[in-house]
Amino acid sequence: MKICVLVKEVPDAAVEKRIDPSTGRMDRSGEKNLNPYDTHAIEAAMQIREGGAVPVEEIVAVTMGPESAVRALHKAVSLGADRSVHLTDAALAGSDVAATGYALAQTLQREKPDLVLLGQQSDDGECYTIGAVVAEHLGMPSLTQVIKMDVESGSLRCERQAEYGYDTVNVALPAVISVGDAINEPRYPSLKAIMGAKKKPLDTLSVGDAGIDAGKVGGDNSAAQWVAVKAPPQKAAGTIIEDEDTDETVEKIVAWLDERKLL
Repeated sequence: MKICVLVKEVPDAAVEKRIDPSTGRMDRSGEKNLNPYDTHAIEAAMQIREGGAVPVEEIVAVTMGPESAVRALHKAVSLGADRSVHLTDAALAGSDVAATGYALAQTLQREKPDLVLLGQQSDDGECYTIGAVVAEHLGMPSLTQVIKMDVESGSLRCERQAEYGYDTVNVALPAVISVGDAINEPRYPSLKAIMGAKKKPLDTLSVGDAGIDAGKVGGDNSAAQWVAVKAPPQKAAGTIIEDEDTDETVEKIVAWLDERKLL
């Protein structure tokens, strides 16, 4: 079995998210990291390999992003991937979800994976849909919110979270599976793995290398177009009651609630 794991470089969780008003795109100039949801997908691939139910010949981390995204690939390799593929080209900048899914699918077609794994969402866009878009282009079945996977002969038995509870689904391989963060606890990379990550094979591809139609990607060719951005309205400061006198405190709270007709 060959497993490809889609990963993404995202702004660090501690960095305030900002939109560049001139382009409508997220400002990615600050500290960046591997999307935390994708670490669960890498761990799921490692557990399939270590489970031994089927032989896993190769785990490949795949990303689409600017030159800096190579650091996310190094992190993915340190977590267990054998090699990585970096799709990077100025023509891809500003691609919406549909264009991104198409470009990633074209890249994956070169790899011919038996299984494609990815996190349920990215920590920046949080669109939840990229797996389904990729699957549509690849002509593969797709499942989302998967929290358990058992490998069977030529298929996966998956448990997924739904609004009404849980689904148990058998899906034939090859398939695209978006895993939820409840599926596992990602391991920490060893110092040896971190130091050796940059030495692992890395393929860097352009739009032409991946057979991508440049007229279908990029901001100008995306169906979703940015129109405007504005900050949310400022919220009024709340009322803090710090009176230690119990009776008086209760009276203040009751008066506050009564004033707003909440009693």
